[in-house]
Amino acid sequence: MLRIGARASALARRQADLAAEALRLAQPDAVCEVVAFSTRGDRDPDRPLPEIGGKGVFTAELEAALRNGAIAVAVHSLKDLPTEESPDLVVAAVLERADPCDVLVSRTRRRLADLPPRPGIGTSCLRREAQIAALRPDARLLPLRGNVETRVRKATEPDGPYDAIVLAAAGLARLGLEAVVAERFAPDRFFPAPGQGAIALQCRTDDPLRDALRTVNHAPTWAAVAAERAFLAALGCGCSAPVGALGRVEGDRLVVRGMVASADGRALLRVERTGSPAGAEALGRALAAAALEAGAADLLAARS
Repeated sequence: MLRIGARASALARRQADLAAEALRLAQPDAVCEVVAFSTRGDRDPDRPLPEIGGKGVFTAELEAALRNGAIAVAVHSLKDLPTEESPDLVVAAVLERADPCDVLVSRTRRRLADLPPRPGIGTSCLRREAQIAALRPDARLLPLRGNVETRVRKATEPDGPYDAIVLAAAGLARLGLEAVVAERFAPDRFFPAPGQGAIALQCRTDDPLRDALRTVNHAPTWAAVAAERAFLAALGCGCSAPVGALGRVEGDRLVVRGMVASADGRALLRVERTGSPAGAEALGRALAAAALEAGAADLLAARS
């Protein structure tokens, strides 16, 4: 019996089901039970994430349940996991990544460039805010929290304040809501969050289950997200910073691209490095070094 912990939202439950399906295929005798948890981020859906703690607001309760033995595996959206791992817990595997890109959901089905002057665009993510501002300097950036279904409903309300919102493509696809997408942003134009689209399976470091979890690990996704998260960690900023990254294994090489923005979107710094997938974390650190040399520290300092 494997007790799998996840957040209580429909998307988190779907991701937990995908993890359970993968584990049952790899371990036919496994019996999986999904246990839902309410996290601090879920219980306070109105305030911006930095105000309620930022790091770990969607993961702390699941990690506590791992430590006390209430669950054996925690399933996370990898982009929500802080890059600083606790020594007693480990991400043992990641599933094959879904589309890592961001998408636009608009009330009138228009693309970003075709929205009316001074459109109200909903997001509470600094990375998205900066890139929206770069593409549409006239946009009014409006706070937006809640689960995926709630945000989609707010975006399509005829008399609501939002002309459009920005969401992750992967979450919509996993919930069967692809039909609401008005525009998919190319990742070299609108950088996703490090780890976006990837599902992480976490367990206790000393748990023998760790070896079983490795059997469902998707190696190309692992290399890509390891580089992205190393980039974020080496910059010394959290997941709420205006920083994006995307790695992709192409043949026997790993290409990783990174972005650091000013909060107002007027300055966007882009860097790229290529190396071996086996050296993914070192490649991510090299990418961060290139960004810092190009002035990323000044952009991040200006934000704070």
